[in-house]
Amino acid sequence: MSTGPTKSMSNGFENSLRPEEKQTKIDEMRKLIGPLSGKLDLYCSDASISRYLMARSWNVKKATKMLKTTLKWRFDYKPEEIRWDDVAIEAETGKIYRSNYKDKYGRPVLVMRPRCQNTKSIKGQIKYLVYCMENAVINLPEDQEQMVWLIDFHGFNLSHISVKVTKETAHVLQDHYPERLGIAILYDAPKIFEPFWKIAKPFLDPKTASKVKFMYSDDPNSKKMMEELFDMSLVESAFGGNDEAEFDVNKYAERMREDDKKLSSFWKIKDDNSASSAQPTLTADPSLESTNSDSDSEVIDEKAEKPFS
Repeated sequence: MSTGPTKSMSNGFENSLRPEEKQTKIDEMRKLIGPLSGKLDLYCSDASISRYLMARSWNVKKATKMLKTTLKWRFDYKPEEIRWDDVAIEAETGKIYRSNYKDKYGRPVLVMRPRCQNTKSIKGQIKYLVYCMENAVINLPEDQEQMVWLIDFHGFNLSHISVKVTKETAHVLQDHYPERLGIAILYDAPKIFEPFWKIAKPFLDPKTASKVKFMYSDDPNSKKMMEELFDMSLVESAFGGNDEAEFDVNKYAERMREDDKKLSSFWKIKDDNSASSAQPTLTADPSLESTNSDSDSEVIDEKAEKPFS
């Protein structure tokens, strides 16, 4: 079982496309999207457009529909404006945090601990997830475009998770952060999780579901895969590593506030006049509205420019 990134998980059609053919499709999408300004224009790099094309098997109309939906979501939700102090309550138990190590491929690691769920607000939980995604992406190294999720199931029971939150998590990840998940490791998931997984798995498209790996502390193959993926001296003991330190929200808050400065710097528009205060025109072409959503489940791993490409 491979746990590292691949050059491409695309179909034969994508492999058959020459660079100039891909660029032609990117240019076609730019025309369909129309003029943008400010942060939305910054978001729509060639690499960003290519990720949406890859997510829709290089079908220009379907990819345009998908990207327009994300642009409207980013305009309304403003994920790049969420800061630590906006989500600190959600974060205080360490239910999700970005580790201070990367895997051997340079991918940032988001640690998730369902037992540490501390709020009932779906809105707040999703806002914190989005903050964590934006933070992980801004911390991608130049040669890496994906992240790792490490999910610690110790102390888990079914009251710690929600079908609604899981469904919304899948929606945000797949529709607005395509190509960002490299692998999700579910570590020591108990038997009682199996019925929930059967309910949750249909929310994931097949490509995303294929990235979900179950690993167990008493399984030699799991141990081998973890060692291939991480420097285990840096990994938390909950995942078989040597780090015994407890999550310290105060130290983590310091890290996140520094990262908030980095995020603000990236999104700063040099020409303030270029940032329009009016909602961009994102009305889809009539031919796009008829796109059959049945095939909107193709998600393919591929590198792209960082940070929010």
